[in-house]
Amino acid sequence: MTRPPILVLVLTGAFLLLVTSLLIGSFSEPDFPPYQLGPTGDSLYTLDASSGERWQHFDFARRAVVDSGAWDVAFRRNHMITAPEAGALDLGPVSFDAVRDVPGDGYAQTQFGRDSTNPAIGKWYSYSMLSHLLTTKQHVYAIRTADGRFVKLQVLAYYCRDVGAACYTVRYKTTRPRATDSPGARRTLSSVDRAVTWGAAGS
Repeated sequence: MTRPPILVLVLTGAFLLLVTSLLIGSFSEPDFPPYQLGPTGDSLYTLDASSGERWQHFDFARRAVVDSGAWDVAFRRNHMITAPEAGALDLGPVSFDAVRDVPGDGYAQTQFGRDSTNPAIGKWYSYSMLSHLLTTKQHVYAIRTADGRFVKLQVLAYYCRDVGAACYTVRYKTTRPRATDSPGARRTLSSVDRAVTWGAAGS
């Protein structure tokens, strides 16, 4: 009895894996956090930015998505960037509350173009080949704004029930740069935890 060529077996196996992955993905649903469109108190805000052609800009000082004027971070689909002259630094999978201060330098700026990207926060997510869902890495990011303020930020979720995919929930809090003359000193935080939910077009 003649055995089928190894290449045929490999291709058949790859095809079956692909079909299995597509089937699993078609039945997979993300976990929907309890965030709804519109404001919820003074700490949650949900926005449907379903147009994939337009960035949704957020200004930390105004605590709102803005259509004009200064802004600090922006979201579109699965992309996240900082404003011109602003920058971001990935602090890793650390506890949000444990971040008492942030480095004063080392921030990556956004590379603006047809597909604007920021290397520090561009890969805030993990992608599953089986479920085809994006999940946040739960990293904490330091943001240095264009006017010299410092903010710590964390993506909490990428889905919500009203919008579906690309509905961001982001927690942020203002902080201070790390004192270089006295490590660990002057670790003072200001402001109150905020959570902002952005809804963008699904990727």
